[in-house]
Amino acid sequence: MVMAVSFERYGRLYYLDPGPHRPRVGDKVLVPTDDGPEVAECVWAPQYVTEEIGGLPLCEGVATPADLDRDEQNRQRRADARLTAKRLIREHGLPMKVVGIDFVDRRPDVDQLVIVYFSAPHRVDFRELVRDLARGLRARIELRQVGARDEARLQGGIGPCGRDLCCATFLKDFEPVSVRMAKDQDLPLNPLKISGACGRLMCCLKYEHPLYQEFNAKAPAAGTQVETPAGDGVVVGHNVPSDTVVVRLAASGRRCACSRADVCSPRQQYEASDTTTPDAPAVEPVQSVQSVELIERPATAEPEPEVQTEPESDRPRRKPRRRRRLSQGEGDSTVPESDEGTGDSSL
Repeated sequence: MVMAVSFERYGRLYYLDPGPHRPRVGDKVLVPTDDGPEVAECVWAPQYVTEEIGGLPLCEGVATPADLDRDEQNRQRRADARLTAKRLIREHGLPMKVVGIDFVDRRPDVDQLVIVYFSAPHRVDFRELVRDLARGLRARIELRQVGARDEARLQGGIGPCGRDLCCATFLKDFEPVSVRMAKDQDLPLNPLKISGACGRLMCCLKYEHPLYQEFNAKAPAAGTQVETPAGDGVVVGHNVPSDTVVVRLAASGRRCACSRADVCSPRQQYEASDTTTPDAPAVEPVQSVQSVELIERPATAEPEPEVQTEPESDRPRRKPRRRRRLSQGEGDSTVPESDEGTGDSSL
């Protein structure tokens, strides 16, 4: 069985093995982490799956009231630590931006640990800042610099599509995205239209790129002369989601959308082909050499002697007859030579 939990509302999902526990949607459960058990909300109730999934962390049970109180106190401490970090960064005049705060108080090596995630355009000397943060928060301090995409994942937000950011909800790893993907999908190369909330190329450009590659490899290119059910025309555009090709008809000049299968040459050749070529003559069936013709004979007739025939390949071939010229006294006419070579012929 598998269940899914989330640490933040509408945040990234984490899958667990429920074990003997059966929490419901909305219940608070304990999730094992590197810093100890943390409280998370059950988003998907435990359910059976068709495939065997191994390696999932085991749920440690339903959170107790003490665990809920500790989680609420940690939330308040994170909010206070964020305000303190922003104030000290402003006092030191450092070009840093606080992205997120993690507060850990149940690690065996330290009593309290505050992890500050920040973004900066370049490397920053924050040694004095760390000393002031440790003195103000009375905890061990760790500062971790993150990139633009990780910043969007930690903060969350709304994308150009109007939905929550993919990186903050379900994406686990960031895959490389190039401008070539936007060109293959006929998207405008305006950075404002193909960039996400992080300022980088949108991750969703990777989703449909294999579909566009397959379509472009099989569909006729723009400017190709094609035959459509409405007449001959020229390809002027593609519509990949609907698997159609936009054709401008030569007769009327209007545009029509045709299925890719209707204008592809392999499909047209298949429909035009038949069992035999139209211009080729019909081939008569060849009768078997071993076929025997049965003829009815009267019962009183004597059976004809059986004649054994040798296969044509085993028969000795007869030499061609030669013509010999007679002597001058006998005339200029020629007579064929006898088969045996010895016989008298009277003239």
